[in-house]
Amino acid sequence: MNPRRSARRGRLPLSLRRSPVAWEHQRPTWREARPAVIAQALKRAQARPSGNWFVVGATQDIRADRPLARTVAGQEIVVWRDATGRLVAGPGVCPHLGAPLRDSPVRCGTLVCHWHGLALRGAPFAGWEPLPAYDDGVLVWVRLDDVGGEPPLEAPVVPARPALARAVTAVYVGVGACEPEDVVANRLDPWHGAWFHPYSFVDLTVVDTPGTTGKAPARAEGAEGSEGEEGGEAATAQEDGFVVDVSFRVAGRLVVPVRAVFTAPEPRTVVMHITEGEGRSSVVETHATPLGADDRGRPRTAVVEAVVAASDRRGFAVARGMSPLLRPLVRAAAGRLWRDDLAYAERRWQLRSTGRFPG
Repeated sequence: MNPRRSARRGRLPLSLRRSPVAWEHQRPTWREARPAVIAQALKRAQARPSGNWFVVGATQDIRADRPLARTVAGQEIVVWRDATGRLVAGPGVCPHLGAPLRDSPVRCGTLVCHWHGLALRGAPFAGWEPLPAYDDGVLVWVRLDDVGGEPPLEAPVVPARPALARAVTAVYVGVGACEPEDVVANRLDPWHGAWFHPYSFVDLTVVDTPGTTGKAPARAEGAEGSEGEEGGEAATAQEDGFVVDVSFRVAGRLVVPVRAVFTAPEPRTVVMHITEGEGRSSVVETHATPLGADDRGRPRTAVVEAVVAASDRRGFAVARGMSPLLRPLVRAAAGRLWRDDLAYAERRWQLRSTGRFPG
């Protein structure tokens, strides 16, 4: 391991870059970023089961007065909580005359159609049928068996995370003109980080890629097991990771060096686990949800990125208490990265759709 990641840590989670290299003088990574390696990792991710579960948004976006609405693969979906607090999901089209339920209010756990007052309490009624829904504490999922076409799972494949009670969480949502595989391929290309995002990442080295050593990446310490994970599938995904040493830029020459492992536990998810350095056990989950075509016929995909940050430093308890103030900052940082990464994903789709993609 790089000596800058020694087991001993200073009082502050920062390091000083002693010999910074200008962007144009950093080591090129294009030879290492072999298209075949990325393509094979993507293919393996696409072969893993999802159980037909799709991320629709953040747990915190479920409000008491209106539903969370999302279009998934062209299907309008609404999600809310009933009078007992149970998560409910179903079609977003009123079965009576087709009103958009996304615009209807929730009253005491009942979704009331604003056209004619049809009241939905979460059970089958008047032609409306609920869909399986799941709240993992950070994200909300809906199962669409007719869209996924796979054998269904009782719960989604939720990545291992640090204990939520000891973490700061934030969720960013963005939309791009591409398909989920383009988003996943972007995340399975860690080599672009210091070149494409120099404002956030420096000194990036990919130290291990799938199939090069046969060793499984280290599992993040303190991570929770997931109710949705199948043991064999989770182990397979853990063994199929990209191991990266990278420093997060703070200001000037001040950085936070870490080791991160990128894995794909299911076809539409890539997870970055911090396994060594500051914030060990923290995760960044990138979920890609197909929305449907835009008015130009291009596919649209939502990127739902969940940050679950943890630390064993004493001061982190103060940070947890400031979560409402920190979340907008985390979302803004994710948004800046995804303005670039969605351009990458959109470009990839554009080239694929016209038969010009070189990978």
